[in-house]
Amino acid sequence: MTDTIPDSMLAGRLDVRTREFTVKEVAVPRPGPGEVLIRVGAAGICLSDVHLIEGSLSPLFLEGPEVTLGHEVAGTVASLGAGVEGWAEGARVLLQAGEQRNGWVYTRGVDYDGGWAEYALATATTLVAVPDDLPLEQACIVPDAVSTPWASIVETAGVRAGQSVGVWGIGGLGAHAVQLLRLAGAAPIVAVDPVPAARQRALDFGADLALDPADDVAAAVRELTGGPGLAYAFDFAGVAAVREQAVATLERNGSLVLVGLTDHPLSIEKGTQFSYFGQRILGHYGSGPGHVDQLVSLIRHHRLDLSASISGTLPLADAADGVARLANKDGNPIRLVLTP
Repeated sequence: MTDTIPDSMLAGRLDVRTREFTVKEVAVPRPGPGEVLIRVGAAGICLSDVHLIEGSLSPLFLEGPEVTLGHEVAGTVASLGAGVEGWAEGARVLLQAGEQRNGWVYTRGVDYDGGWAEYALATATTLVAVPDDLPLEQACIVPDAVSTPWASIVETAGVRAGQSVGVWGIGGLGAHAVQLLRLAGAAPIVAVDPVPAARQRALDFGADLALDPADDVAAAVRELTGGPGLAYAFDFAGVAAVREQAVATLERNGSLVLVGLTDHPLSIEKGTQFSYFGQRILGHYGSGPGHVDQLVSLIRHHRLDLSASISGTLPLADAADGVARLANKDGNPIRLVLTP
């Protein structure tokens, strides 16, 4: 298979100085020791990619002015670097969305080249085998779109069966949060989103109640829970108004879990009340390798179905159109996927 790898390929590149995004011809990378070259079969478009292009998110560790975007990637092994064992050419894999380097988490498609390309380099330890019956379009979104909410639920929050929870923002991550909270046994599950189609999606994915943020959300939550409120309120929107509303629904010792990213100041309007009730704020970012492995196992054993998560596929050449569709919520997508 190695001799069929071309010298050049298409890649979706972002100049972080100007925020200009272009799909252009670049050299195909070659795997060094401990690395694997992946023939990309599918790569998800995430709101983080939109934020990178718009300039509200910047790489921390990127070397050089440009990066190939894409941190949700699946494909097949094209060639192996020196010293790589346990993998064969043609193996179906997904890639972890990042890796530890020198004690820091480096994110694929942000701090180093990602998978909006025909080929992508990966450290061999970041590969995860994909079951034969799992389409690559679904496999690619497990890192981040599925693993980030999963990690926030089972690790940062530590949700237990029977605990009441709320999810604000039923987009690519929030929709999966509803599905995964139901899998974890949370009850009841309240979803909050201003878009009617998103609220219906939350109900379809297992929410017990879906509310418009313009509603009296706190009153509705108290009624549903019989008075106490929510053990955990997950913010997937990263918006100050959402956080204020979510805090107002918490029970004594309840927690606000911040999953949606923003660099705007965080404030609690009724700070004394927040302290009196022993409430907490828990920050969350990404997921660990074990979370992706757990999810692949759940999929393999038919506990988790991602077939409804793919809202559409586009060729790599149309990546900018996909970004615009997601940014404008055109069609209210869960995940759009590029298929190089």
